Amino acid sequence: MRRLFRSLFPAAAPPPPTAPAGPPNAGSHYARVAYPPLTAGQIRFQRFSGVGRGLDPEEVRAFLYRVADEFAEVRAELARTRTENSRIKNALRDWQARYRRANRV
Repeated sequence: MRRLFRSLFPAAAPPPPTAPAGPPNAGSHYARVAYPPLTAGQIRFQRFSGVGRGLDPEEVRAFLYRVADEFAEVRAELARTRTENSRIKNALRDWQARYRRANRV
């Protein structure tokens, strides 16, 4: 039944993946520069070409959704950590400036 449905309604071809110019990390030591950052949506909606005896598409999709959800949580935590880090740095700079002024007088 699945084969019949797929033959009657073929899936739209996914857009070709965009690859960075040059080899990975060309001219840089950081992967972040060589590849654009992944998003949870890119993970969630990633599609793979079908093979005769491949993996169960539903299991793969469920796993990709799980990974995407965890990835989104990690990204959100990273953003919160960066905000907190910035706040702490600013507070330290303010304290150092006040301490220097107090010692000059």
